[in-house]
Amino acid sequence: MDGVSMLGMSESKPSSVRHTRAIQRDRSKRPPAAPSAEAVEGRLTDLIHPATYNQLVFYQQLGLRERILTLPVMVAFVLSLIWRQVGSVGEAVRALQREGFLWVSPVHVSQQALSQRLRTFPPELFERVLLDVLSLMHERVASYKRPLPPAVAHAKRHFSQVLALDGSTLDVLLRKVGLLRDLPKAPLAGRIAALLDIASQLPAQIWYEEDSQAHDQTFWEQALASLHPNTLILFDLGFLNHGIFDRLTEQAVGFVTRAKTNSVYQVERTIRQEANLHDRVVWLGGKASRCQYPLRLVEYLYQGKWYRYLTNVLDPQVLPAEYVVALYYQRWRIEDALGTVKRLLGLAYFWVGSSNGVQVQLWATWILYAVLVDLTQAVAEKLNQPFRALSLEMVYRGLYHFTQAYHRGETTDPITYLAAPEQRDLGIVKRKRPTATTRLAYLTPLRQP
Repeated sequence: MDGVSMLGMSESKPSSVRHTRAIQRDRSKRPPAAPSAEAVEGRLTDLIHPATYNQLVFYQQLGLRERILTLPVMVAFVLSLIWRQVGSVGEAVRALQREGFLWVSPVHVSQQALSQRLRTFPPELFERVLLDVLSLMHERVASYKRPLPPAVAHAKRHFSQVLALDGSTLDVLLRKVGLLRDLPKAPLAGRIAALLDIASQLPAQIWYEEDSQAHDQTFWEQALASLHPNTLILFDLGFLNHGIFDRLTEQAVGFVTRAKTNSVYQVERTIRQEANLHDRVVWLGGKASRCQYPLRLVEYLYQGKWYRYLTNVLDPQVLPAEYVVALYYQRWRIEDALGTVKRLLGLAYFWVGSSNGVQVQLWATWILYAVLVDLTQAVAEKLNQPFRALSLEMVYRGLYHFTQAYHRGETTDPITYLAAPEQRDLGIVKRKRPTATTRLAYLTPLRQP
């Protein structure tokens, strides 16, 4: 992440996500296991349990024995550990022994056995469960009819997908286990990158790199392999690469990104020249690094400063200049997602010291992120509100109040409860705070080019 704001108009980030890289929970103040409700666990079971059983054949192909800690047990355990904000593996083991988790009845197993299982359990099983869940989620979201921001709605009419690409460094590992005990300093857990579908707010692809020092450019080959023609991808300055620009154009993949302030280019022609907006076709780069294909350079004047964006979509009818600016703002949605999995769902706190365990937790956290997005979409549908009008965090936190009401016999459906007018104080619908940047995010063309 390059530290720019949602629209590239400021160097500061919103306080709610500004420090996601540095978050570490206070391990000395672990909260007790949160109570759960049958309705919430039923929703998790309906969405995830079938995807888990779909992997049983692969589980057997890996040569894994049928034992107490099978795939369904491990998935239920790890998901509950995250979703219910259980403070440690030891506390989760006690809960598993006494009450069970999700679709799993109480299981008598030692903490040592479970910790060892976490260090050796194949993480690709969790990744495959995630991919199955995401496939279902994307289908469900596609059926929703609520309005999208104008720039996204316009792009969806011209491109099959609008994706945002970004990377993030994971936090430090727990240094009380295995070989990490002897290290002078706990290492970082690695680095991830993701492609987020802007319309659905769901990840399309996620990659893990054990090297925490890996540059964003490391993920380009994986991203290129997963992009289909007629896709539009949004990315920040960390991914700028003239050779990649050419390859995206050759693959018929559109992109929108920021331009460096010291970019070298030659103007081929001018599309629009107005007081606060310039739209030109340019050849980017000097003699040694010139792009093989022309690009559009869109410059926008905001509060006395010019901001510059690049796209390989040359037709202004397909992508008006104002929408180039507004779509780059939408790139912030992937930073929101990364902030949610790290800050809200706890990917800033690792219970294990092995790469294997990190990946198990990583894929499980993204599974729950997808479930949370699905729940928020359902509440938004009930309220007839755009998805972006709702707070993922407050929907998640609102489940605590639903659980209390459920145990008092006052409600049985979390969606109906969270969408009820009397729950407005939960802050699920964001307060409207019109600002220059939020207005710019919904830019519509000043005139048709």
